[in-house]
Amino acid sequence: MFLEQVIIYGVVFAICGGIIFYYLKSESKKSQLVAAKVSQAKIDGLFEPVSLHPVIDLDSCIKSGACYAACPEKDILGIVNGRATLINASNCIGHGACFHACPVEAISLVIGTEKRGVDLPHINEEFETNVEGIYIAGELGGMGLIKNGVEQGQEAVNYMVKKGIPRQKDIYDLFIVGAGPAGISAALQSKKQGLNFKIVDQDTLGGTVYTFPRSKIVMTSPMDLPLHGKVKLYETSKTELIALWEKVLSTNNISIQEHTKIESIDRTGSHFSIRDQKGNQYQAQRVLLAIGRRGTPRKLGIPGEMTEKVAYRLLEPELINGEEIMVVGGGDSAVESAMLLMDQNEVILSYRKEAFSRIKPKNRERIQAAIEAGKIKMAFNTVPVEITPKSILLKNNLTEQVEEIPNHRIYIFAGGELPTGFLKNSGIEISKRFGYTVKQYK
Repeated sequence: MFLEQVIIYGVVFAICGGIIFYYLKSESKKSQLVAAKVSQAKIDGLFEPVSLHPVIDLDSCIKSGACYAACPEKDILGIVNGRATLINASNCIGHGACFHACPVEAISLVIGTEKRGVDLPHINEEFETNVEGIYIAGELGGMGLIKNGVEQGQEAVNYMVKKGIPRQKDIYDLFIVGAGPAGISAALQSKKQGLNFKIVDQDTLGGTVYTFPRSKIVMTSPMDLPLHGKVKLYETSKTELIALWEKVLSTNNISIQEHTKIESIDRTGSHFSIRDQKGNQYQAQRVLLAIGRRGTPRKLGIPGEMTEKVAYRLLEPELINGEEIMVVGGGDSAVESAMLLMDQNEVILSYRKEAFSRIKPKNRERIQAAIEAGKIKMAFNTVPVEITPKSILLKNNLTEQVEEIPNHRIYIFAGGELPTGFLKNSGIEISKRFGYTVKQYK
C-alpha cells in the first residue's frame, strides 16, 4: 500500500513538475522574444512614446496579459521577466483598449514622459480653462480618441449648464469652435439642453477626421451620441462615420457653418466677442474650443509653395490618375497617402531622414513592399527646395546636390502647428506637461 502511494505521488509530482517546467520554459521564451522586440524598438526609434500612451502600475499589475491581447495595434505592450513593459510605444494611438481590458485597473493613459514634455492648455476637471467661460474638449486638451472626444463634448456642456449660463437676447448661450467628434457631441448636447448655440469649423464637418484619406479605417469603440444613443463602431471608414454624423445632425436640425476660421476671442463685459477671418463678429456667453492640436498645416517655407498644385491633405485619391506626384513626409499620413495614389500615378515619397522612424507596423510593411515592387520611388534624406509649375527641385541632404523632377502636384505632410498664439491671445495659459495622466471613460 505504501509503495503504491509513493508511486502515485511520485507520478503526480513528476507530471506537475513537468508542467511547471514547460510553463516556465515557455514563459522564458516569450519573455526573450518580447525583450528582443524592445531592443529592436529602441534601434528603430519606436520605444519612446510620442503622444498618449499607457503607463503600468507594476505594483498593481497581475500580468494577466489582457492589455496586450486587447490592443489592436499589437506589440505596444508585453511582459519581460514577469514585468509589463512598453515595446513600440511610438505606435500607440491612445485608443485605450488596454485601459479598458485591464482587470485590476493598473493602466493609466498619459501624455508626455518624464523627459519629453507636451504643451497643453490649462483646463480643470470641468473642462474650463483659466479664462472663466472658455472651455476645451477633445484633441486640443490631449484626447485624440473619438470616443473620448464625444464624451468630453457633452460633459463640458453639462458642466456649463450646471454652473449656470446667463441668458441674454441676441447673444448665443454657447459658441462652439470645431466640428470634430467633441464639437458635434457638444452641439447635440446643447440642442438637448435647449441652448441657443452656434457651431463653426475652419474646414468642414468632421474636423481632423475629415482630413483622413477617404479609405482610411477609423478605430473607435462604442460611444453614446446625445439625441441618438449608443453607436457601436469598431472599424469603419471615414466616409461612413461622417455620414452617421450628417444623419444625426440633420435629424436634429443642426447646421454647421463651415470654412469659418476664428481669429480672436475677447471678453466684452460679461460675455465674449468672437471674430472670424472675414471680420464677422459673434457674441456668446460661453465658448467651447473643440479644435485639433495641429491647428494649421506646417509649411515648408520654400519658393512656389503657394501655387495651386500644393496641398496639405488628400481627400479624393480615386479621382487622381496619370500624374507625376510627390508626397513629402515620413509619418503615417504621408505613407498612407502615397500608397493610395501609387496604383494610378507615378509617386515619389520624399523624407528628410534616412529611414522611417515612427509609423505603424502595418504601414511599415506595406510601404516597404510597395517600394520593393517599384510602385513608389523612395527618396530618403531629401527635401524640396523649390516648387515650379512643372517640376520640383529636390535637394539631397547628404550630397547637397539638387535634382529637378517633373511634377504635376505635391502633397506636404509636415505636421501641424499647435494654435499657441491664438490660445495665448485669448488669455488661455499653456504649459509643458511631463507624464500628465488624462481622464479616461470606462
